[in-house]
Amino acid sequence: MRRQLIEECIEILCNKGCRSVRKDIAALEHGQVLPEAWQLDAEERRMVLRELKSIMAVYGDSCKI
Repeated sequence: MRRQLIEECIEILCNKGCRSVRKDIAALEHGQVLPEAWQLDAEERRMVLRELKSIMAVYGDSCKI
């Protein structure tokens, strides 16, 4: 497993902002390969998805900071 690539992908995605991350989560849930995750295999993309969901759970349904 390439933990560094996974962490970099998560950081890049999170830097796009809350609304973008929610869209990216939906895309990943539908099996789409995001440009930021093209280097990752299916299991690594699932790990990214789980981590993004965990991060976004803190914000609930809101994207307010």
